[in-house]
Amino acid sequence: MDHTTALRAFRLIARHGSFTRAAAELEVTASALSQTLRQLEDHVGVRLLHRTTRRVGLTEAGQTFLERISPALNDIDEAIEAMRQHGDRPAGTLRIALPQMVLDHLIAPCLASFMQAWPDVRLDIHVENRLTDLITEGFDAGIRLGERLARDMVAIPLGGRQRAVVAGSPAYFARHGRPGEPRDLAHHDCVRFRLGSHAIYRWEFAQPTGKSKGQWFELDVDGPITTNDPALSIRAALDGIALMYMLEISVTDALADGRLERVLDDWLPPFDGIYLYYPSRLQVPPKLRVFIEHMRQHIASLS
Repeated sequence: MDHTTALRAFRLIARHGSFTRAAAELEVTASALSQTLRQLEDHVGVRLLHRTTRRVGLTEAGQTFLERISPALNDIDEAIEAMRQHGDRPAGTLRIALPQMVLDHLIAPCLASFMQAWPDVRLDIHVENRLTDLITEGFDAGIRLGERLARDMVAIPLGGRQRAVVAGSPAYFARHGRPGEPRDLAHHDCVRFRLGSHAIYRWEFAQPTGKSKGQWFELDVDGPITTNDPALSIRAALDGIALMYMLEISVTDALADGRLERVLDDWLPPFDGIYLYYPSRLQVPPKLRVFIEHMRQHIASLS
């Protein structure tokens, strides 16, 4: 058994949660991939995966094993990629994890110009709203709001400080009135936003006056819709179903033309914006370096 190949196959199956999707990416049959994993499990002496007819998941031992092997496999990938790039020529696949909101409003508008400028770089963009472990899951970089970045990450600001808004349609406010302060939201329908599989985002506000001015606090809201899709959150607000909490850049047009109206602005000051981040131990490869520079130039052109 080729141990490196088997370990890469195991990591890919864990990433997809599926033998079929992993086999398609590796261009092998699912049965051949299953045989490789059985050989790996026989070799290490423990069961690494739970297999059912619907899904594949990690056992506790499998999760521990994945966390141990991922940094080493990433190091190997980086070494191979460096050799392929022949010094400073940007090339290869750049894997980036980011939330849908960032893709729609920051990344998607400049993808065409980036691919035209750097045709030897391939982008593998993984859209998910949960917090992503870059090292374990084999990503080169991630993009998200900066206040929760781990200390061992290098963070590059993209786009400066941001603001959130609480907004609803004129029809909603005509029926339900306007909240004067965050605690009034207990009497309003709100769109709840899901982070990952279970966690629900708690709306964040800052005290506007008094001794606690500027101090942030969180509020759990309730309402008829829970989703992990920003577009559905905005749709629900536009249709007068509920209030939503969203980054201002996501609803600029709807606010400007009056389809949405904002409330509680005094409780929503600017905060640290969006960051591209990557592990500090990583020697920045040319493909990531040119992507960062392209993003900076694109954002600068918008201001």
